[in-house]
Amino acid sequence: MAAVRAVWPVLDARLEAVLALIRAEVHADIGSDHAHLPIRVVQEGRAERCVVVEVNPGPLGHARASVARSGLGERMEVREGNGFDPLGAGEVDSASLTGMGAATILGVLERAGEKLPAALVLQPNDSPLPLRMWARGHGYHLTAERLAAGYWAYPVLRLERRPGLDPAYAGLPLEAALRYGPLLLRGRSPLLLDQVRRDVARLIPLAAPGRPAERELATARSALQVLEAAS
Repeated sequence: MAAVRAVWPVLDARLEAVLALIRAEVHADIGSDHAHLPIRVVQEGRAERCVVVEVNPGPLGHARASVARSGLGERMEVREGNGFDPLGAGEVDSASLTGMGAATILGVLERAGEKLPAALVLQPNDSPLPLRMWARGHGYHLTAERLAAGYWAYPVLRLERRPGLDPAYAGLPLEAALRYGPLLLRGRSPLLLDQVRRDVARLIPLAAPGRPAERELATARSALQVLEAAS
């Protein structure tokens, strides 16, 4: 009887954007839910091995079932635990954290200590500004970033541990680059252009002198200037 080929999990645009930025020998997906992302990572040869980490009992069971059905049990392992706790220092060289708020992701990163790998792919469900600021203060450079269309435009960041100042921010207004993403600004992302224009329109009636919205509007306008420079 012919072997039955494992079905590849279907990912939405958000997770497809995350998948495209993963390349590693050993990758960990933290808070994996059904483990569809790490299964695709292994199926597509983006990592030789994957460790799936899930703390909640329901998603943990889903992840174990998905990995069992995938036929990739020799190259994947599902572990119960919080954040990087179930991993050893240096065990993985890359990790992804997706579908969480930036503050939640930031908490996981700050608790990881020496277990932090050399590469991170992060997809927050809100503003990635705190993650970009964390990266600049912890020796990580922003080497790729994307926006994925969905309920809103989902940001996806790839960070790599490198020495020196991050060149991604050179020559750009810093507040705008931290808020909207230096590589997205340089690439003049159409999704980002729409977002910045909406921000400007929203902030204009709120930006009375001395209010926080006044500074936010200045940041949005400086980002718009970069995006429209070649128009």
